[in-house]
Amino acid sequence: MSDPEPKPTRRRPSGRADTRDRLIDSTIDTLRSHGIAGTSARTIAAAAGVNQALIFYHFEGMDGLLAEACRRTTERRVARYRDRFATVGSLRDLLAAGRDIHTAERAEGNIAVLAQLLAAGQTDPVLGKVTADSLNLWVAEIEAVLTRLLRDSPLSDLVDPPSLSRAVSAAFIGLELYEGVDAEGGGSALEALDQLGALVEVVEELGPLARRALRSRVRKATTQP
Repeated sequence: MSDPEPKPTRRRPSGRADTRDRLIDSTIDTLRSHGIAGTSARTIAAAAGVNQALIFYHFEGMDGLLAEACRRTTERRVARYRDRFATVGSLRDLLAAGRDIHTAERAEGNIAVLAQLLAAGQTDPVLGKVTADSLNLWVAEIEAVLTRLLRDSPLSDLVDPPSLSRAVSAAFIGLELYEGVDAEGGGSALEALDQLGALVEVVEELGPLARRALRSRVRKATTQP
């Protein structure tokens, strides 16, 4: 009588991925609650409930952890709003989406984290690159929307979507930070952006002759020294 075949044993997870995720989540939570000045290997490890040596084991130090935390968190946030971006049908829709995202991000404390990273990045090249790389994920998403919106627009040969996407992103970042010290002024600025979106819609509804005249005037204005 042959021996029964042994049942396959299920390997237990090593916990490596779980530890990495806990450290990443704790990094963002620590930035929200303590600011960049209070964010260290010790405070992050304490929040994650692990030995701080694991930061160097998994990320080769704080720079690597901050870079991965910013990248992973931004990817999650961009993915969360991707369906909303897909429904945008005009520049005004894009601005409205931006306002809604701004409200949600501020409520979650992400605007405060961004402010901390932007301030620290002015004097820390590593943090500066980390922040720029994270912001570029938003820029790429906005660029995709603008490219789609402008494809059949009379403004298509006057506007460069990559450059405009950076301008839109920079405008919202500036307004987000400005609103933190002057909520009323920030709100007025957002209203002005909405009016700009309405103006673009008016331009797109112009007849062929008016469109050509407008394009000609814009070209002359942008090529003059």
